Order: sequence, then structure tokens, then C-alpha cells
Amino acid sequence: MFEKILIANRGEIALRIHRACREMGIHTVAVHSTADADAMHVRLADESVCIGPPAARDSYLNIPAILTAAAITGVDAIHPGIGFMSENAQFAEMVEEHGFTFIGPTPEHIRLMGDKVTAKQTVKALGLPTVPGSDGGVPTVEMAAKVAEEIGYPVLIKAAAGGGGKGMKVAQRPEDLVEAYQLARGEALAAFGNDEVYMEKYLTRPRHIEVQLLGDTHGNAVHFGERDCSIQRRHQKVIEEAPSPGLNADERNKIGELAAKVVRDLGYRGVGTIEFLYENGKFYFIEMNTRLQIEHTISEMITGVDLVREQIRVAAGLPLSYKQSEIVFTGHAIECRINAENPDTFTPSPGKVSDFHAPGGLGVRVDSALYDGYRVPPHYDSMIAKLIVHGSNRNECLLRLRRGLEEFVIGGIDTTLPLHRRIISQPDFINGDYDIHWLEGFLGLK
Repeated sequence: MFEKILIANRGEIALRIHRACREMGIHTVAVHSTADADAMHVRLADESVCIGPPAARDSYLNIPAILTAAAITGVDAIHPGIGFMSENAQFAEMVEEHGFTFIGPTPEHIRLMGDKVTAKQTVKALGLPTVPGSDGGVPTVEMAAKVAEEIGYPVLIKAAAGGGGKGMKVAQRPEDLVEAYQLARGEALAAFGNDEVYMEKYLTRPRHIEVQLLGDTHGNAVHFGERDCSIQRRHQKVIEEAPSPGLNADERNKIGELAAKVVRDLGYRGVGTIEFLYENGKFYFIEMNTRLQIEHTISEMITGVDLVREQIRVAAGLPLSYKQSEIVFTGHAIECRINAENPDTFTPSPGKVSDFHAPGGLGVRVDSALYDGYRVPPHYDSMIAKLIVHGSNRNECLLRLRRGLEEFVIGGIDTTLPLHRRIISQPDFINGDYDIHWLEGFLGLK
């Protein structure tokens, strides 16, 4: 097992990884920008190294600085966390080349699944259902028009190297296609340095269902059930729950086993998530995330498994701690992502936290690096906390979530806490009757 791990990230996920390491008896090294000198993960780590100024490109995306910090502190492995370098195949390669273990999948698997076109072709060959669309990239608008005619409108144009909703545009009618195509390519180039796009049939009322997976280097793979991530704003997840209120037992068992088989067939190492759209009883693969997910917490709550601990064990070459038959699903869990944003306009709200009180009690978990007096910097993603609740059933979970949101206090800055209180009081959400477009309709963004 590793003796010392460098955590190449910040915020709540860096703190989450530190906690898992601490419980495993592993020493931690925090890296940070000058803007994060007073961050909680920096305060708690055994060692810390400043790797650059506030801008992420000069610090958390600065590969030479991260590798230098790893070398001078003598770590065994580097955990990339979520975002930043977590799905950067070049970074994973360089970590391994410098004699450190990358706590994640192989660079080959990161690269394979990072290209959405290749990923779709790969999993289709392994038996996963895919959304009808182009067989590969669509290099011209003329080809886009031909594909759209074949699969029928509306169509979705997506960046091949995309993620997080960037480089995605919908063409409802033929007359919308040229503008949507050009906008998608422009966004893709700006966000990913790659303007390749592909096309899919645009499903009108799908749910976003994802399966949490884990594979080791001994040919084993298991799943930890599905999560419903359909409450989204502009393709960004807002609330997630597990299990999905939209699936029955047969459907969830079938998709879980199928996804685990794909991971096993790939020889995939580490945690990963296969994401689907689900509509009218059918699943359609959309992408695979080759990293830990923000919402891994709700899978932990319904299984009692520490996924970060398992991720570290697998990276160290150990076999899985669990067989599929030993993973028991209990109750229901929901996560709310709390952002430092105005709850109505979604304008970022960095600044000093003047009051902080996290809810508690049975079945309530808060993952956050906030503390009273902490200054939320303006340079990074606006998510500042996750409220995760667990109940014996969905109704109990909803009541506990309402209490948790009522108790949660973050003063001094705007947050999306009021938005979450509004969402969970809506009959559609209470009844579990929603899809990926529901929140935007509720907010009047359509």
C-alpha cells in the first residue's frame, strides 16, 4: 500500500481524498495555488506545496509544478481528484513515467473514452445500446444535413472531445442546422482545442441514468447501482439520487450487469461511470467518465462502500474488496450541489463566508471545505458544498433532505440553497416525475 499520496486538486474533493487516506494510514501532500493557501485541505494535509498563482492554468493545470511537488515530497502516488487533470491522458502518462502511480485508469483508457466518437463505437461493439446518430465525426454541414435526414429531427450536435455540456447544440428543424452546427464546432474548438463534432438523435423526455463501476487489475469488475442525474441546468447536474425513481428492479439489474461486463471486457482499472439516456424503457449510452464523480457520495450511502478507498486500493494493485453478490443496496440517497451563485440569476458570488453551519443528524452528510471566515475565490468552479442525505426509503429521504436544507446556513455570499428548497417542494420532484429538461422548464429557461 502507498505511504504518501499527493492530492492534485482542491476544495471538497481534495478534503474527501485526504480523509480516505487518513483512515487508511496514508500521509497526504496538498498542492495549492496562492488563492488557496488557507484552504481546509491545505490545513489538514501532512505537507503542502504552493504550485502557482490563482489561475488554474498556472497551478492546478501546471503539470511540471505538480510533478515537481511530488518529487520533492517523495510521494508514491498522485490522486487527480475530479476535474483539472483527472481525465488528462498525457498527465497520467507523465505521472507514471516519473515513477509515481496514477490513481485512476490507464492513459489508454482515458484517451479511448475521452474521444466521444471512439468511445461510442467501442461500447457499441461490446454490447451497449447507443443513441441513433452518426457513425463517427461529421466534418461538414452537408454531411450533418444527410445524417439529420436519416435519423430525423430534432438532432443534437456534440463535441467529440466534449464534456460538461460544452459544444452541444440542438437543431429542432432543418433551418436550425447550419447555425447549430457552426456554434457547436466553435464552442468545441474554444473549450477543447478540437472542433470535431458528431450527431445523435435528440431525445425529447429522457432521464439521465449513470452506473457507478469499479474494476481492478485482476480481471474483476462490479457495479454499485445507478444514479439518476436528470435534474440539470444547461447540462450541469444540480441534484442526483440513487436509486432512480424511474427504473424498476429488472431494469436496474440489467443495466448494472451490462455496464460491469463492459468494464470487465475493457480490462478497465479504477472507478468509472457509464452514463445513459433512458426513455420509454430503453437505455442509450452517451459517455464514460474515467474518474471519480462528484455524485459518488450517494452510491456510497446506499452501499456503505468507501469508493475513494477502493479506488486507492485498486491503484496499488490489490484486488476488489467485494464481489457483486456482497454489494447490498439499502435505502435511498439524494445529493444537492450547493454553488456560490445567486439562486435566481446564477451569477457567481465569491467572497468571505461570514457564517457557516452544516446540518447534521442521522443520515445527513455534508462534503465541503468551507469554514466560517473562509474566502471563496473567484477563480474556480462555484460548487462549495454537497448535502447528501440517506433514508430507509425515498419518502424518508425527502423529509430528511428538507430538514437538512432548512438547517444549512452559509452567510456572506449568495448560494443556491434557496433554489434547492424550491425544487424539492415541487410535486413533480416529490413524485419522481421529471426528465433532463424539467429544471429548465421550471426555471423558465426554455
